[in-house]
Amino acid sequence: MMDAGGDGAGTKYRRVLLKISGEALMGDQGFGLHPPTVERIAREVKSVADLGVEICMVIGGGNIFRGLAGAAQGMERTTADYMGMLATVMNALAMQGALESLGIHTRVISAIPMDQVCEPYIRRRAVRHLEKKRVCIFAAGTGNPYFTTDTAATLRANEMACEAIFKGTKVDGIYDMDPKLHPEAKRYDRVSYDEVLMKNLKVMDASAIALARDNNLPIIVFSLDEPGGFTSILAGEGTCTVVKG
Repeated sequence: MMDAGGDGAGTKYRRVLLKISGEALMGDQGFGLHPPTVERIAREVKSVADLGVEICMVIGGGNIFRGLAGAAQGMERTTADYMGMLATVMNALAMQGALESLGIHTRVISAIPMDQVCEPYIRRRAVRHLEKKRVCIFAAGTGNPYFTTDTAATLRANEMACEAIFKGTKVDGIYDMDPKLHPEAKRYDRVSYDEVLMKNLKVMDASAIALARDNNLPIIVFSLDEPGGFTSILAGEGTCTVVKG
């Protein structure tokens, strides 16, 4: 059971950021977007938005392009990272389309200006969107190479005064080893930021964990594959791991 956060609509939190990987959108495919999977995740977000919770999102770009993989093939890291940022915009637009087809007002907000496609990032404007119960999808990372979407998610969560980051994964929390490869793996109910760093638990990259720690921002890791999981975790039910100080 997680600790209570802000009061709001029968949930533990009033404003949250949902971080998912680009790979989460590709379903069983090896790459790209899987429309039924995108729609399923959109329905999870809608179920939480319907409770009155203010939601922002950050989606990775690994399903389309992974900067480090490009760099490993001889591409300059900076160029590869910018390509990865553009991939996150494509994913954000796909999620926006899925959410708006469900009647959820959504704004895609990019750290790299591209006015004909989405809004530029302006903090006060983004906060106002959240106050109006619009889902804000932050794209293009921080707008800088060498920073991951995990770091971007933690940065935006702090700027938006979110009460927690919800990291949606394929497993129901943080384990001491890969539970798919090691059935005996132990799941943590709660773990500190420093333990995550010292044990290299690979929840998020070290910069993101340090930024969350310095601002006392909880990270809740849960399974996005569990139907209704996002809603139940917000209500303080279900299985997850809470990262706190």
